Amino acid sequence: MSAAEGPLVVGVDTSTQSTKALVVDVATGQVVASGQAPHTVTTGAGRESDPRQWWDALGEALRQCGDAAREAAAVSIGGQQHGLVTLDGHGEPVRPALLWNDVRSAPQARRLIDELGGPKGWVERTGSVPGASFTVTKWAWLAEHEPDAVRATKAVRLPHDYLTERLTGQGTTDRGDASGTGWWAAAAESYDAETLAHVGLDPALLPRVVRPGEVAGTVRDSHDLPFSKGTLVAPGTGDNAAAALGLGLRPGVPVLSLGTSGTAYAVSTRRPADPTGTVAGFADAQGDWLPLACTLNCTLAVDRVAALLNLDREAVEPASGVTLLPYLDGERTPNLPNASGLLHGLRHDTTGGQLLQAAYDGAVHALLGALNLVLDEDADRSVPLLLIGGGARGSAWQQTVRRLSGRPVRIPEAKELVALGAAAQAAGLLTGEDPAAVARRWNTAAGPVLDPVERDDAALARISGVLSDAAPLLERGDDGR
Repeated sequence: MSAAEGPLVVGVDTSTQSTKALVVDVATGQVVASGQAPHTVTTGAGRESDPRQWWDALGEALRQCGDAAREAAAVSIGGQQHGLVTLDGHGEPVRPALLWNDVRSAPQARRLIDELGGPKGWVERTGSVPGASFTVTKWAWLAEHEPDAVRATKAVRLPHDYLTERLTGQGTTDRGDASGTGWWAAAAESYDAETLAHVGLDPALLPRVVRPGEVAGTVRDSHDLPFSKGTLVAPGTGDNAAAALGLGLRPGVPVLSLGTSGTAYAVSTRRPADPTGTVAGFADAQGDWLPLACTLNCTLAVDRVAALLNLDREAVEPASGVTLLPYLDGERTPNLPNASGLLHGLRHDTTGGQLLQAAYDGAVHALLGALNLVLDEDADRSVPLLLIGGGARGSAWQQTVRRLSGRPVRIPEAKELVALGAAAQAAGLLTGEDPAAVARRWNTAAGPVLDPVERDDAALARISGVLSDAAPLLERGDDGR
């Protein structure tokens, strides 16, 4: 028996590139064992993975956890959102899963928006305006390009649903992940018959939506994982909702996630409805809401600027009037899909370090703009920003967020927040607690707090001014269209 005070649970993060598993002590939140195994993703026009890889990776990650995994009393799966998993009558994949970052369905997204009431109609029904990442657009693409695959499909699942079903033998999902499909009605909290009929998807093919706190099932006999038959299985959820659980978020506490792309979100008690489509009106895993906005250019874009300048990513100097909008992949917030990077204010005495700081400033300006759209009007603006993701450990990122937000910044020390959130969800089944309260008891958001500094309003105004003046050029894109 591992040296743990209470029962053990397993939390899983099945992401785009790998599956991670944590064995966590329910009493203390201590991670007593962990494991990780990779997936492969196709390159080229599409982004696809064989779901059976996820199962194999889960098995390998659990084997790395050793005996601790065998002692677990409950398990929960957090996973990448939006992916389309199509299964035949035997539960085997009809074809590889279409992942969230497969953008071939962009034409179908535009068509569906037009055909079903425009952005306002979509927001009223589902809480979000679908983009190419949403599952409903991928089903529409599949119906158009691979009708034989659609005819062979007897069950439609999301990535986390697929693994949960292989554990329990029952098709289930949760409201958090279902809210990212485009066919779940936010107000009614049920599948939307009009949307499903329009895209030709029989609701009988969809999993049951399990309520927060409800047991999704128990581990069945026919599996090769180190779980005992009868081990409790929680509903699981999508990765952002799981990370929110992992932080123990209370309503109004803002999160900035610094990764290849940037993400801003906060739990809200109000159902979000942004007709511009900038804010996705996702549900959380508990019964509240998780409005979320993304930027496309974050750590990868800034690192690219550092590489072009042959500088370490921390080699910044005060920007001194130069503005760099690092929209290297277009941008989502602000909505400039055809944009490229733009540099303004270059002088003879401008240094490389100043250019690099300007790239940080441009990326954080976009992120804070996304955050302003996410937060409720009455949210307390003095609450520390929680800074997570790969960039959160970087001093230049920390100081730029601090300077441009004027807010205190907390950097949680806990890692693998998606898997921790899943573990908290599993723990809640055993203790009867709210999973976010479990995470708060585990103190997962603990970490150093950087005191606020005076907000650099001059830099914010300068960047906003350049962005406004250059909008026609940015909207046209670098090909002149």
